Amino acid sequence: MININKIYNEDCIKTMESMQNEFIDMTITSPPYDDMRSYKGNNLFKFKKVCESLYRVTKDGGVVVWVIGDQTKNWNESGTSFKHALYFKKVGFNLFDTMIYLKKPRGACGNNQSYWQTFEYMFVFSKGRPKTINLIYDRENKDSRKGDRGTKRLHNGDLFNHSRGGYAKFGRRTNVWEYNVGRGHSTKDEIAFKHPAIYPEKLVKDHLISWSKEGDLVYDPFMGSGTTAKMCKTNNRNYIGSEINPDYVRYSVKRLSGIEMGSTKVKS
Repeated sequence: MININKIYNEDCIKTMESMQNEFIDMTITSPPYDDMRSYKGNNLFKFKKVCESLYRVTKDGGVVVWVIGDQTKNWNESGTSFKHALYFKKVGFNLFDTMIYLKKPRGACGNNQSYWQTFEYMFVFSKGRPKTINLIYDRENKDSRKGDRGTKRLHNGDLFNHSRGGYAKFGRRTNVWEYNVGRGHSTKDEIAFKHPAIYPEKLVKDHLISWSKEGDLVYDPFMGSGTTAKMCKTNNRNYIGSEINPDYVRYSVKRLSGIEMGSTKVKS
């Protein structure tokens, strides 16, 4: 048995071992990569085993959103993001979209001899074709107009009547999503900043809206401060989380107090 709407204080591989095949609708996470943060000594994880386990527990049509960047050492970027993306493809996932998480240039990583690094990758992997695609339409078109009818002169001189499509006021987003980060932007929950590397609540919400529907089960194998869990509860998704650091689990539980609706048992 495994409980949903619960964060497990254990290695994510152990959590996934309790799940049956094709159990999860969606995963969204930002794993610890390279040695960008200390995470209180919990930087290392068995990436290949995690990736293979995610493929097993993801439903057909399910999606994994993997938010990751690269460290620069000795004038050389690690390439961790690309290595991860290629291995996800190797185990059977489709690389459905390579997206960019763009941040304002503050506290960015990199070195002083290159352009200021202000983004991370958001790889969207799918097990086959995504079963849920709800694209967000909030990019304002400069020349929105209604459709109309017109005529076109054909090669032989005849007039051809045809309809011309219009342009809505808002079009679908690009795959570059920009967010403000830091206190008052990523979240208003002060306790979340006890974790060294949180990602914006809005980023998680936007992916949940895009690739899942209400009632779906969402997994975060590196739950950290509980952002994924909070966004699931406030957007009518169920969740399971894994977090190996007990301090971070306590922060998450405290952060979720007041919106946590209890756990529900399902068969593994």
